[in-house]
Amino acid sequence: MKPRADDAREPRPCSSERAGALRVGILCHPTYGGSGVLASELALTLAERGHCVHLFSSGVPPRLARASGPVEMHVAQGFPYPLFQSPPHDLAITSSILDVHRSGGLDILHAHYAIPHAVSGYLARAAALADHGRPAPKLVTTLHGTDITLVGSDPSYAPLTQFVITQSDAVTAVSHDLARRTSASFRTGMPGEPCGVRVVYNFVDVDIFRPLEQQPRLAGPANIVHVSNFRPVKRVPWLLRAFARARLGADARLTLVGDGPDMQPARALVAELGLGASVSFLGERDALPELLSGADVFALSSSEESFGLSALEAMACATPVVATRVGGVGEVVEDGIQGLLVEVDDLEGFAGCLRRLVQDRELARKLGAASRTRAVEHFERHHVVEQYESLYRELLGPA
Repeated sequence: MKPRADDAREPRPCSSERAGALRVGILCHPTYGGSGVLASELALTLAERGHCVHLFSSGVPPRLARASGPVEMHVAQGFPYPLFQSPPHDLAITSSILDVHRSGGLDILHAHYAIPHAVSGYLARAAALADHGRPAPKLVTTLHGTDITLVGSDPSYAPLTQFVITQSDAVTAVSHDLARRTSASFRTGMPGEPCGVRVVYNFVDVDIFRPLEQQPRLAGPANIVHVSNFRPVKRVPWLLRAFARARLGADARLTLVGDGPDMQPARALVAELGLGASVSFLGERDALPELLSGADVFALSSSEESFGLSALEAMACATPVVATRVGGVGEVVEDGIQGLLVEVDDLEGFAGCLRRLVQDRELARKLGAASRTRAVEHFERHHVVEQYESLYRELLGPA
């Protein structure tokens, strides 16, 4: 087994004394989901590039936990006072940011997910302004999808979501589709509002997520892989029904990686459909490059997907993608070039695309090779992280 990407990265000193180094605070959820993965990988890459990086969260994100890079982790969990139904982690994170800023200074606060992290960042910036000491950090908010389409659009949070978006010094979205939906829902970029939405795509470490050196398998059962957090939006039960149709007349297995609310319904459906011998539940795993590189097809069955980071990681491993044509997926996977896209409710079409790639290994190999090329040319991590660095420096102005 190859070493993980994170283990291969050379630690570099975290010091604001380095010429041109920035002091960056990143706020994120400690999850296997796309926002937690992207924020962790951004923190590691910025630190690798010589910046002083602090990551604030209510727990240690999995991608950071196994890394050796010099990112300073701040786990902020609210005080378990009896009056609180649950500890106020977001306020604890705000306090932790202030502590770091007062002791060493932060140039940039980069919040991943509008609620609650952009709110925490806004409060920390406001408190830093009131300190009349060090210059307050600039606030960048990156929108990842459900913070706009689900959480942010709920009446409970919509006014606050709009407020923190328009009060951020810069706002980015991970796809053009998400940027359009944000602007439509919250009128960002309208006259008199300080913030438009820029698109900065997610990225992948192509040195870690890479094809296996061995030749692709052309015999034996084809392996279809799906990776997600098993939330309803990922539609794992829907995928199982498509797989049941796809395997009629085809020799295939389905490997499900991840865990979440739909795990038990998915297991029950496997038994109901009689798929027990052909479906494997692996749970949450760190060895994603090895799992994706060994797959013949990657399946993305979401009803909503602002980008599709798991699909990009599969593409970097030269694995073709079958996906629903939703959100920003079409900006990552070009239909018929790196994979096959179908309409969101076309169960038979999705099954047919799976069957097609399972039966035509040469087509799958061709799409896989094109997938690797697209990942390297358009979504390589340093190329994208440079865009964030440029944004940070633009906000800070001349040194």
